[in-house]
Amino acid sequence: MRYSSDDLRAAVSAGIINPGQLEPLLAFLATRQPAQPAASAAKFDVVHLLWYMGALVVITAMGLFSTLAFSQMGGPALTATALVYAALFAGAGHYLWTVRKLTTPGGLLIAVAVSMIPLAVYGVQDTYDAWNQFGKPGTVRDFYVWVKGSWIFMELGTIAGSIVALRFYRFPFIVFMAAFALWFLSMDIVPWITGQPIGNWEVSRRVSVWFGLGIIIAAVIVNMRQRSGDFAFWLYLFGVMTFWGGITASSYGTPVDKALYCAMNFGFMLLAAFLGRRVFAVFGTVGIAFYLGDLANKVFKDSMLFPFALSLIGIGIIAFGLYYHRHQAAISSWVERHLPEALKRLRPANAVG
Repeated sequence: MRYSSDDLRAAVSAGIINPGQLEPLLAFLATRQPAQPAASAAKFDVVHLLWYMGALVVITAMGLFSTLAFSQMGGPALTATALVYAALFAGAGHYLWTVRKLTTPGGLLIAVAVSMIPLAVYGVQDTYDAWNQFGKPGTVRDFYVWVKGSWIFMELGTIAGSIVALRFYRFPFIVFMAAFALWFLSMDIVPWITGQPIGNWEVSRRVSVWFGLGIIIAAVIVNMRQRSGDFAFWLYLFGVMTFWGGITASSYGTPVDKALYCAMNFGFMLLAAFLGRRVFAVFGTVGIAFYLGDLANKVFKDSMLFPFALSLIGIGIIAFGLYYHRHQAAISSWVERHLPEALKRLRPANAVG
């Protein structure tokens, strides 16, 4: 295991190393030559960018930019086209993954194959007019635009396909497909719960909150069990987005409601340190900024001081971010030292500051 000078300075900040020992230790380590070159760490370079960009272009072309003309192929033809595409991408991905040992492009092609499932399910539903009581929702493209109860079979199929793909190809980006479908499912399932067309936004908000909380819990479980690769990232992202969005939509009530909203976002900051997940810090910071901005608006309403007060809030958030970035290792170490043993067992092994 290799350590950087930043790691040693963080150890000094945490009180683990005496400050007077730091410089002699750095000078000693500088004179040592490694016995063998360290294995190069995986990095996201231009090649990886091109791979991901190509996969996203295909997914977007077959999904978001599918036009009415594409849908007019008819259900059987659309399903056949989607299945042929899926088979070709899955075959190419399997070859790259198993034979060429190129796991990144191979995993991306498997993810593209999974993305064909909504089109195939749409074709089956269109063939048998299986749109349930909510009616035919429109073109394939509308799946990415409108909320509709008729979409849930496409989402359930995508989730099932992602699970099957992950069983054979342990590639974290495949989780993106499942998380994306789960996010859509959290909105499209509301008509099934209420028995009414979409439009009851309060029910939608509550479903969003509980659905997001469920995804976050699932992400924590996945994070605790994963041994390699970050399979929990997308679950955390969409779970926090759904949960935080539902809470934020109702945060502008009484002063007590707003204070509780601020406390929740502060709790997100603590979770970021506990779980080692910056997504909580990002949304927590945005939520606190919303609260402080609203508070400043109340205090300095119709005052020329309002933009200056808001600017100071922004500067304070930036300063806090710089402080956290500089001391995140020490903060993580402090959290580790002061956590009760029961909570330490719940903390993921890969949680870092």
